[in-house]
Amino acid sequence: MQKLRTAIVGASGYSGEELVALLARHPQVEIVAVTSRQSAGQTVAEVFPRMAGSVIAGIKFVEPSLDALKQSGATTVFLALPHGLAAEFAAPLRKAGIQVVDLSADFRLKSADVFAEFYGEKHPAPGLLAESVYALPEICGSDALKGAGLLACPGCYPTSILVPLVPLLRAKLIEPDPIVINSLSGVSGAGRKADVALLFAECNESLRAYGAPKHRHLSEIEQELSSAAGEKVTVSFTPHLVPVTRGMVSTIVVKPTKGTDAKAVEAAWHGAYKDRTFIRVVPHLPDSKHVTNSNFIDMAVREDARTGRLLLFSAIDNLGKGAAAQAVQAFNISQGWDETTGLV
Repeated sequence: MQKLRTAIVGASGYSGEELVALLARHPQVEIVAVTSRQSAGQTVAEVFPRMAGSVIAGIKFVEPSLDALKQSGATTVFLALPHGLAAEFAAPLRKAGIQVVDLSADFRLKSADVFAEFYGEKHPAPGLLAESVYALPEICGSDALKGAGLLACPGCYPTSILVPLVPLLRAKLIEPDPIVINSLSGVSGAGRKADVALLFAECNESLRAYGAPKHRHLSEIEQELSSAAGEKVTVSFTPHLVPVTRGMVSTIVVKPTKGTDAKAVEAAWHGAYKDRTFIRVVPHLPDSKHVTNSNFIDMAVREDARTGRLLLFSAIDNLGKGAAAQAVQAFNISQGWDETTGLV
């Protein structure tokens, strides 16, 4: 069977490296190009020693260019690039009829004005916003992804937050206000870059909040929660950096509507996600070590009788379900394949 030809732009970053590893063993995919400015001319095995002996070990990184991508014959291009830069590739690729799976924030928001508010710059390709699909499979549904040409893969924080909350808001089991969220992320979530704040000596033995009170991911969190609730939802969200390489845990405090208890929440989760392989409702409080290097999200709920609140917990791998693995999951569905292909 002929394999689908794919390319990865920005393949030397943490999410890009995960994509390379996942797609290299994907039974339906052939990687025909990987790009990176700093790694151009080197082989995949030289840049990623763990890929030595793989089918793509000898492929050389090339400079990122539209000509190189088109000449590769790729029919799907994964973009593991910073926001703003991804759109520079996405627009001409879509014009050429090439499917784009974008891991940046460029096409997650439906409003160019909201993008400008949270990212501090004019949207680089507003004409594509209407075409993009917010590619969180468990939330948007498989029908929205099938045949989609532009998949806007969600951020890691939003994934860990939206999956627990959206079914509850849709079912009116919780009040849309107040919702208070605290999330903890491993250092790889900041990307592979030279930054003093991310040096080992700065992060080791240290826990700190950042991006408060208006982290960029708030924009897509509130967009999707508002859609689920059928009204504007505003949340309090504080992200934290923790000294682990990968992993993410979110704790969400919500006010239940009358009659909602932990059993009702679990029933809603099971009902909404009964056909979703990567959702796990667990009896224990989710622990990031149980989901690292996977596309799973573990969720749990507890009742706080003293305050009358419900506590929702989730754990994901920020590079897996929060980035590369989820992108492959959405890509699988868009191609009409089983969502687990290449992921389990």
